[in-house]
Amino acid sequence: MGIFGKRKTVNRIDYDPETEYPVIRASICNGEKVAGIRSKTSATFREIMTIRTNEDLLVFKQMCGVEEVKTEY
Repeated sequence: MGIFGKRKTVNRIDYDPETEYPVIRASICNGEKVAGIRSKTSATFREIMTIRTNEDLLVFKQMCGVEEVKTEY
């Protein structure tokens, strides 16, 4: 929740679930996590945001409209 108990509006991410999927890219070395959209065919990664807290992860899930997000190392 934001200031004074108001919920922040979350912008939806435009992606095609047929050809793309939301994913968290995590570094084994330093633990840095980056959320984005990966193509199923070309494996390209489109970075959306850095994940620093559990709240960031929840926001990313809401943006994508999913309950679970796969983590790749």
